[in-house]
Amino acid sequence: MKLYDVIGIGFGPANLALAIALKEQNKLSDRVCFIEKQPDFLWHGGMLLDNTDMQISFLKDLVSLRNPTSHFSFINYLHNQNRLDSFINLKTFYPSRHEFNDYLRWSASHFRDHCHFGEQVNDVEPIIVEGKVDHLKVTSRDAEGNQSVRLTKNLVVSVGGSAKIPAPFDALKDSNHVWHSSQYLHNKHKVKAGDRVAIIGAGQSGAEIFADLENMTEQPQVDLIMRAGAMKPADSSPFVNEIFDPAFTDVVFDKSPEQKDRYFNEFRSTNYSVVDEPLIDSIYASLYDQKLKGGNRLAIRHRTSVNSAAIDNEGKINLDLEGVQSRGVQKYDHLILATGYQYPSRSPLLEQLAEWLKPDISRYYQIETADNFMPKVFTQGVNEQTHGISDSLLSVLAVRSAEIVEALDL
Repeated sequence: MKLYDVIGIGFGPANLALAIALKEQNKLSDRVCFIEKQPDFLWHGGMLLDNTDMQISFLKDLVSLRNPTSHFSFINYLHNQNRLDSFINLKTFYPSRHEFNDYLRWSASHFRDHCHFGEQVNDVEPIIVEGKVDHLKVTSRDAEGNQSVRLTKNLVVSVGGSAKIPAPFDALKDSNHVWHSSQYLHNKHKVKAGDRVAIIGAGQSGAEIFADLENMTEQPQVDLIMRAGAMKPADSSPFVNEIFDPAFTDVVFDKSPEQKDRYFNEFRSTNYSVVDEPLIDSIYASLYDQKLKGGNRLAIRHRTSVNSAAIDNEGKINLDLEGVQSRGVQKYDHLILATGYQYPSRSPLLEQLAEWLKPDISRYYQIETADNFMPKVFTQGVNEQTHGISDSLLSVLAVRSAEIVEALDL
């Protein structure tokens, strides 16, 4: 078994930024590798909708806030693709999601020798030598069941969030006609003319799917169901946006738990259950046009809760709704859960290390461990409670990656 200096689990934007930081500091060797379960690099493939743009500036790419002259900047990507002049003419800081995904894929293509795509990590185990955990054994398998075993001194876990499925829908999650928003484009083809679709959620993903289904050739009936009284605009004003600055991580980290809770509640309107204002305006205009024409294909059910959900003998999804506008059971052909993600602070992959891992995490994303635990374990994207709302977002990647490189045992 080969002993690696660094193994990264996952190869999304977070570990891609880490690979770049290692390369730019001349620390990327054949003793560094990443293991990614997807067969190739793809960023939020289930939500790469046409006509959707990034919600943050392209300057918050993988490198620019740390090294604006980097080969891996978004601007250099545009230059490399012979589109820089044309992009400038767009007069925007917000590229399409398709283009940003292409930028990420272009960046990832530089590291194919260091990434094992199509492998699922199953176990992380301690290797104990003379009473001390000396290093870690990482076991993965590919789609054919072939097993790979690697050893490492440093482990960086960056596996992203998992779909959040609220309790009323848990029993339906395996249905072919119930899917999370993250899988929308992979299932959209199931929607046929005359179908009735329910979307649960008051945030950006639910609103984008609502707008996408509105324009679908098959013209399904669509209900957007939310407990909120209305779609609320995201607060992207400049002073508020400072909470996403990498330097703000220090401000949050040094606060008490009570102060962190107050901060989180104060700034929820930047990222949770909110929608970009132009999209709100567009949806409202569509509903107004429908009212003008006397149609009823599209509906938003405000202040509505789902008491229960079940599939009847005809295969219809029955939602027991309770709200100001809706009471009783409504039947749907498809159910889309735009209900967000959950980010457990400790990945289940680390369960076999629990004896040595402490509950605390350092400012530089390293899990605190017992004295007889020699490897270093880092986590990315799951530290919102300690490092701030930006932790699961792109905004801090450029700086965070360099901080982790400095903390690695190399």
